[in-house]
Amino acid sequence: MREIVLKTPSCDSVIYCGAGAFDEYAPSVAGEQLFVVTDTNVYELYEKLIKKTFGEKIFVLEAGEESKNPENLLKILRAMLDGGMRRNCRVIAFGGGVVGDIAGLAASLYMRGVRLTQVPTTLLAQVDSSVGGKTAVDMGGVKNILGAFYQPEKVVCDPRFLDTLPEREIKCGLGEIVKYGALDGNIYSKLMDNAGNLAARSFLEDIIYDCVAYKAEVVKKDERDLSGARKALNLGHTTGHAFELYYGGKSHGECVLIGAYYELYIARKYGICGGYYADNLEKLILGVLKAKPVCADADKAAQIAVHDKKNDDENISLIVPEREGVCREIKIGLTEYKTLLAECARAAGGGK
Repeated sequence: MREIVLKTPSCDSVIYCGAGAFDEYAPSVAGEQLFVVTDTNVYELYEKLIKKTFGEKIFVLEAGEESKNPENLLKILRAMLDGGMRRNCRVIAFGGGVVGDIAGLAASLYMRGVRLTQVPTTLLAQVDSSVGGKTAVDMGGVKNILGAFYQPEKVVCDPRFLDTLPEREIKCGLGEIVKYGALDGNIYSKLMDNAGNLAARSFLEDIIYDCVAYKAEVVKKDERDLSGARKALNLGHTTGHAFELYYGGKSHGECVLIGAYYELYIARKYGICGGYYADNLEKLILGVLKAKPVCADADKAAQIAVHDKKNDDENISLIVPEREGVCREIKIGLTEYKTLLAECARAAGGGK
């Protein structure tokens, strides 16, 4: 097990990565007042472990993005109040990205902020969403529109929880890992060296640490997205979030990969990215997706992207790859964006 300390102005967050991290952490909260937020899928698998480790104060969400809404946020806060949670209590977010987002926001709001531990149980949450302090719920068809920056005191990334994940959830996490490969040359090299074996447990345990370490360095420089350094972490996300809302049934990580595929196409059209690097990045994306991602209606997807919170004017803000380990922000108008999405969809074999 290895530790990473993420120092920010608001909080020092200690991240434990590696086999045995959960067993190492669990005794440290003995005697504290604990409130667990999890979901139905995770609770079915780990009910005994949760109760043995953290006690009986547990709120179980219905699994799925649809549960990440203001109504459930208020239900969690009410359950904390009814359960007698005090100012020195600790919220344990035990689950994937949805659980981490809504539980983290609840922790930030209850009594103006209580202690928070993230125990991510999905690959995506371990490599990305549990780290950095972004918490949120969705509203009105817009992802993460209500939220706060609220750093967890502890994050426990133990690969033991990956053993129960279905193949689709591994693919979802690999979407974020490929994103980090586009941002960091060392991670990119490891991905290329292991391109045929990305789902292997030994590889994942190593790459989780690399991704977390990279994100921690970015968040140290720009905790609240103020200087622009943290914007790079949005590669693939503007288009990905649009497709996530458009498709409905696809996972976040899959949609990030689809978004990265379309945004790589845009970067090529603008002459920003090309050559062997662009070809290899596309192969990595398609190697996880297993097929070229088509979009039945690029116009509708583009209209959804207009409402993305990363846009700060009337243009669409994208983070696109430039060369190995380097990305950049570009802004393009809606009409041009629609045209390019439609072009890419047709090149992939569908769309209009």
